[in-house]
Amino acid sequence: EKTPLNPRVTGIVERDTYHIEKVIFESRPNFPVTANLYVPAGRRFPLPGVVGTCGHSANGKAAEAYQSFAQGLARQGYVVLIFDPIGQGERLQYPDEKLKSRVGVGVKEHLHAGNQQILVGENLAAWRAWDGIRALDYLLTRKEVDPNHVGVTGNSGGGTMTTWLCGVEQRWTMAAPSCFVTTCRRNFDNELPADTEQYPPRAIALGLDHADFLAALAPKPVLIVAQERDFFDVRGSREALARLKHIYRLLGHEDRIGLYVGPGPHGYAKDGREAMYRWFNGVTGISDAQAEPELTIEQDETLRCTQTGQVAEMEPRTVFSFTREKADALAKKRGGAKAPEALAETVKSFLGIPDPSGAPDTRVLRPLPNRRYPKRHATPYAVTTEPGIEAIVYRVAEERLESFPPRDPRPALLYIAHLSADQELREEPLVQELVAAQPDAALYACDPRGTGESQPNTCGIDTFFDAYGCDYFYAGYALMLDRPMPAARTFDVLRVIEWLGAIGHEEIHLAARGRGAIPAAFAALLSPRVTRVTLKNAPGSYHAIASAEDYAWPLSALLPDALKHFDLPDCYRALEGKRLRQIEPWGASAGRG
Repeated sequence: EKTPLNPRVTGIVERDTYHIEKVIFESRPNFPVTANLYVPAGRRFPLPGVVGTCGHSANGKAAEAYQSFAQGLARQGYVVLIFDPIGQGERLQYPDEKLKSRVGVGVKEHLHAGNQQILVGENLAAWRAWDGIRALDYLLTRKEVDPNHVGVTGNSGGGTMTTWLCGVEQRWTMAAPSCFVTTCRRNFDNELPADTEQYPPRAIALGLDHADFLAALAPKPVLIVAQERDFFDVRGSREALARLKHIYRLLGHEDRIGLYVGPGPHGYAKDGREAMYRWFNGVTGISDAQAEPELTIEQDETLRCTQTGQVAEMEPRTVFSFTREKADALAKKRGGAKAPEALAETVKSFLGIPDPSGAPDTRVLRPLPNRRYPKRHATPYAVTTEPGIEAIVYRVAEERLESFPPRDPRPALLYIAHLSADQELREEPLVQELVAAQPDAALYACDPRGTGESQPNTCGIDTFFDAYGCDYFYAGYALMLDRPMPAARTFDVLRVIEWLGAIGHEEIHLAARGRGAIPAAFAALLSPRVTRVTLKNAPGSYHAIASAEDYAWPLSALLPDALKHFDLPDCYRALEGKRLRQIEPWGASAGRG
């Protein structure tokens, strides 16, 4: 819903052939956006307009590359509005008393605000794109701007936003995303993590790739700007161009889609900016310049829209405040507790759990030196939970079992790991306590996908939620595939339970710690084989995580849209009939350990 922008100009910087207005507008009520409006001087209005979106610069719109393209366009006759992204420039969401970010400018602010949002059905891609739409709304209020010629450009994270904006806004008449457009497959092959706003939920499941967002603007002129040595793989840029060429050819305008590939690394370098100028000039006819004009880069302070350099001085809303408000509203809408059977149906449907029945294929893994569980013999198995996916399961016994698969009619104790089944078998007191309490039970410990030995060490092992490690990378792509990690891990646990049933274990005591407690709770709710449940350090509630400005649970532990349907305490209540025991539940900020 579009609300009043409430724009105001806080200052004007006069220059030789243009002036810069310092603008603050609201993209949402009391959610200010700081922007610079570059207006050419001595020209006849209206002129073409361009919205500039910034990449990951700590100083946002004041970064040299972004000042450069805004100023370069203005010197050629364009009215340019360039604005600070959420978490950058003058728009920090987590400022401390010195107006510095408490979590880290840019990437970490994006992750901290964006990961939490998914619990309430929001996503940072939409929030940042909305800022761009509202920037266009403001630009079109200006009499200096010709609404028949309005473009959008940006680099890196700004290239991301340019791409998404092409897909969701039809008023653009031209676009030039820089250093982003490739293919999801190339990003995945290259193990390239990205910010939360670069993982649009369900995009891949819906058949959408980068090119599809640009295709939504066809047959309007679009130039893809790339660099040969960029980490956004230029092979994917060429593949995107080929797909778009086909669409534009069918629409009779093959000449309106283009690709410029520069020789350099990631960045909106001069050659890329000049390619964009030539493209926009070819559309608008406003200039015949082939090269970038001479520029004068301003100091950050010169371009500030606020007195202190941060919108915090205005006591605005933050992304977090909206998330908390929605979490509270959803809690009121959910109503009272459901019966266990009804809740189980809700959880199964919401998680998209397919039928887990049938014994999965299993193989014995070769012993490795780093598997060091003492005193007892631990046989590691790889249990195929779905094609190409394996969960690692340790079968712990006093002696090596001769049969395969091992037949055992005893009750089973299945432990779902927090970070590493092997390490926790050796070090976690809960395991020792449970073994002592059930000496006749067969002991198993499981690493579901993305945990311990089931976690590929590709883009780096990290604990929980530090930027860009494996856990975050795979969780991000799981969102785009519409298979969020809590759901996928729940299916892994259910398949392991089926394997245990197939080798003779009819009664299972399911235990877990930390982030393993989330899929364990869901699996216990859904499996009749589970007769007893013990959870240590389980998250108290998703509502608490969504309502805490400082939280520590990773993206892989968060279930998109969950709070519209249920919360974890609903599951815990439903498990009371299975003798649920909760030990030292963790709050929102205790999930890193």
